[in-house]
Amino acid sequence: MSYGEPVNREDEKFHPVYACLFNRFYIHTSGAPAYAGVPFYFLHPILVGRMLDALSNLLCFFLNTVLSKGMQLNLNSFRMVFIYSSPKDKEGNFIMKTAVVTDSTAYIPKELREQKGIRLIPLSVIFGNESYREEIDMTAEQFYEEVRDKELPTTSQPPTGQFVELFESLANDYDAVISIHLSSGISGTFQGAVAASNMAEGIKVYQFDSEISCMVQGFYALEAADMAAEGKGPEEIMARLAEMKQTMRAYFMVDDLSHLQRGGRLSGAQAFVGSLLQVKPLLHFSDKKIEPFEKIRTRKKAWNRVIELLSEDVSNGEKYRAVIIHANREEQARECKAELEEKYPNVEFMLSYFGPVIGTHLGEGAMGMGWYKK
Repeated sequence: MSYGEPVNREDEKFHPVYACLFNRFYIHTSGAPAYAGVPFYFLHPILVGRMLDALSNLLCFFLNTVLSKGMQLNLNSFRMVFIYSSPKDKEGNFIMKTAVVTDSTAYIPKELREQKGIRLIPLSVIFGNESYREEIDMTAEQFYEEVRDKELPTTSQPPTGQFVELFESLANDYDAVISIHLSSGISGTFQGAVAASNMAEGIKVYQFDSEISCMVQGFYALEAADMAAEGKGPEEIMARLAEMKQTMRAYFMVDDLSHLQRGGRLSGAQAFVGSLLQVKPLLHFSDKKIEPFEKIRTRKKAWNRVIELLSEDVSNGEKYRAVIIHANREEQARECKAELEEKYPNVEFMLSYFGPVIGTHLGEGAMGMGWYKK
């Protein structure tokens, strides 16, 4: 086996590892490999740099000189083929393994999270003395059932220690983490993640403030996970997320103004008059905070205005991805999705929901839509 020559194992291709940087090796018996993993993470080539790289070249030259191609070791008819588990890109640079973390307010379905390998940090809702982690202890459906009979809960961000624990556990298998969270203007979750990244040992954490929430935030996590699976590095992923932010849009309308009143968005008098006049404030994120965009009479007119805003962006025929988000109004959301898919074939639509934490602030019946250019 000569230095740099691919080694075929079934349908996979591997390359000889630099001799001093063995991460794993395969023992071949009768042409069939048996895996014997020996991870030496402290010798990862990204961490040790050029000095060990140069030393490894010398050792590989020595081994390739001593062990000629195809030579069998006289030890129970075994021959040993060394490979390395950290692949390189076309330029010969080592590809970093990057994990993706987001919080529960992204409301990415569990099956999709698991499929993409996205890690979840949950926020919580607190009913009296009982705390429930959304997406783990309480689903959106359970939440809307619960609030019909009880006082509205309060919400709580994840403890910093939970972030530290997760980041350090990922250091065993990854070189970097992309950590994507809801807007720092409405929650301290992002700040907590930043603090944890400075405390976590053994791994580099890249923090991304989505400046938004819900499945629109989830779009960032899904894109990051897809790029990480393709072997893209964290810097390239972060650049793409920043690019996405330039075309990201989201608008929400609420059905019950009392939730906005309690959150300080409307005075008691405004909420009372607004309810009498059937005003449905159209909301959006501005400078990382939820702000009124327009005040519109009736729910139907408010939703039509959201569709109008979508049309202004997507009517050029370019490819977009959009999500319709509902607070316990799934049937209505599905009907809207079907209508919009027929009207805008260049847009990929999906459905999502306002879970317990965001639902606490918007209330049952809220609807929203977000989109970005692919």
